[in-house]
Amino acid sequence: MELETEMETETETIPRKRKGTPNSALETEPDLEIKEPKAKKARLSSILFAENDVITPKQLCELLKYAVLGKSTPEPSWCQLLHQNHLNNVVVFILKGMSQLHFYRFYLEFRFLRKTFRHKFSLPPPTSRFLFNIVGLQRKKLVRGFPRTIKGSPNCENFILTKCDGFITDNSPLFGLNCEMCLTSKGRELTRISLVAERGHCIMDELVKPDFKILDSFTSFSGITEKILNPVPTKLKDVQTLLRQLLPPDAVLVGHFLDSDLRVLKMIHPYVIDTSLLYIRKQHRRFKLRFLAKVILGKDIQCPDKLGHDTIEDARTSLELVRYFLKYGPKKIAELNLEALASREELKAASQETEKKGGPTKPPNMSVLECLDSMGQKLLFLTRDIDELSSSRNCLTIKCSSNKEVLEEAKVEVPLFPFSIVQFSFEPFSPIFADEVKQSMKTKWTEMSTVYAGPFVKNCNIGPLKKMFKSMGPVQSVTLVLETFRPYFCVQYEVLEAAQLAIETMNGILVEGSYIKVRRPVTEFTLECDTLVHELEQDCENQGTIYVTGFGKAFKEHLLEHSSLFPSLEAMILPKDVKSRQQKNYCFLKFKSRDSAQVALEILKGKDWKLKGRHALTPMHLQTWLKDIHPEPAMPSGLQLVPPLLEKHVFQIAEENHPRIVAWRCNRKIEKLYHCLSPGTLCLILMPGTNNTFGLHPGLGLMKIKEEEESDPPGLGV
Repeated sequence: MELETEMETETETIPRKRKGTPNSALETEPDLEIKEPKAKKARLSSILFAENDVITPKQLCELLKYAVLGKSTPEPSWCQLLHQNHLNNVVVFILKGMSQLHFYRFYLEFRFLRKTFRHKFSLPPPTSRFLFNIVGLQRKKLVRGFPRTIKGSPNCENFILTKCDGFITDNSPLFGLNCEMCLTSKGRELTRISLVAERGHCIMDELVKPDFKILDSFTSFSGITEKILNPVPTKLKDVQTLLRQLLPPDAVLVGHFLDSDLRVLKMIHPYVIDTSLLYIRKQHRRFKLRFLAKVILGKDIQCPDKLGHDTIEDARTSLELVRYFLKYGPKKIAELNLEALASREELKAASQETEKKGGPTKPPNMSVLECLDSMGQKLLFLTRDIDELSSSRNCLTIKCSSNKEVLEEAKVEVPLFPFSIVQFSFEPFSPIFADEVKQSMKTKWTEMSTVYAGPFVKNCNIGPLKKMFKSMGPVQSVTLVLETFRPYFCVQYEVLEAAQLAIETMNGILVEGSYIKVRRPVTEFTLECDTLVHELEQDCENQGTIYVTGFGKAFKEHLLEHSSLFPSLEAMILPKDVKSRQQKNYCFLKFKSRDSAQVALEILKGKDWKLKGRHALTPMHLQTWLKDIHPEPAMPSGLQLVPPLLEKHVFQIAEENHPRIVAWRCNRKIEKLYHCLSPGTLCLILMPGTNNTFGLHPGLGLMKIKEEEESDPPGLGV
């Protein structure tokens, strides 16, 4: 007996009306307090706009790229991410070895996930290129042959030491250093050097002629051309000699990206302060000198209308930044929130570039890893299974020995990275256990959606009674039970909400002279049914959704006519029969909040529309999943076959590796990490599914953006 007939759903988003304020209101209420508009925040659309809820890795990649680059890349085709520029971080949790089957079999154990994540979608069974298709992480290629010789870095035998061999103190003098360079046939060579004393006066400013042929003068940065350098007599050796004479024994050199300046000078100095490291960004990235000058010192340098940078000005700026740091300390720097300001500037620059070009600046075939690289950002990857992945220069991969270590490392590292992947690894279900789960889930849902009602009088009128049961919702079958002294009805409903509504509204009522009871069959699958129903009602996907039954074909138009009664109505989900294409006489209405849904429910039941309803119990994704699992036909009573491995599952209930315990612990790990994330973090949970000797099972995705007002971690509960 099937649980429900196949159906299609039609989702309609309810249009919004803008509320205007009449002029008369302003005239009669001059002291009316005008509320400031709420700050924009990144958010996902309340409904995933996808005809098919199976989301491919390519579609996931679309969303993640848009989260990183914003409008400089095409918007995802299957959902909406609003106000992307207010997104702070992206975290992807991968539960390797888990599938939809795990989630719905151990639904009660995944309490945090189902109560927190409103958006659910199916994933196809994974391939070996799962991580590559989503973010661009590649698997290692096995290459046979001899290992290659790795050459070391160039030695520094041609570098010379300054004469600074004294001890430094708090009174040691600071000198700002800045260099410009060009590209020659032998690499980068010096073209200009400026040295500025601590009080700001320049003590050295020289143009330098390279020893080899110039290939690129870098004029846009330096302002220097090959023509300007032609008459210059000064060479690198002259500059080295002059520096050794000018710098006192306890001199401290100050600069921005000072290592590149000293390399091009071919000099070694023991005491340096590099402002690009003093004001370091997350993931070891560095702020531009121009940005630090503007935000910290309030001065504009390296203006785009000037040809090239002024090395004297840049050297002075580095000195001023060091003095500011020494005066106010790191606490003051932290209060400036430089990371957020820099990200805002980068997004603004990317948006302006997009407007100039009239479209996305990044090709759509770029991977997430390449997109991050184009933004100067690194990806963090925490996993137990690192051996199968090749390294990447813009991916920091941390190998852990256990899922517990993954959790501990993630608590520390994830808040520091704009994009992180945290992968936990679990053993997939054995084939026998997976088949058992599929069959028991279908049977469980069938029995939960079935009620027994009675007793009725022996000569009861069956027609009106059937009509009464059908008023609760779509009925699969109605069977008259004659094995009892007085007749009972066995009613199997198409949706769980109808069965629950029948129990809540008809149990204990007087029908044709008899007080009847309406209850579910008592079996191993329904023993904890009340607990499961309560938890389903609290599912985040069900929050703000109500089930309504008993209307006619014109209900949609009727509801739209009275839309002013339901200002927070977001969407109407109308199931249709696949074969007849007829709209069914029930629907789901989605509202902005649970409170709005409760108010609407009271209004609908109070109207003379002969409607019945309650809060939704069956998440739409669960309904789809139930239709996709097909158990084997039930064995006749007394002839049940029990595979040998099933006994093992019964006796392992208290063991550490039992799937129920694993699911509970997995839920706790993600809960702990989630509460470490900052507001404005896009969080994806991916159960990739399995495609191996343990069977082929589709995966499940959950998605949410963490908000500022979310409460502290809730207490434990199973």
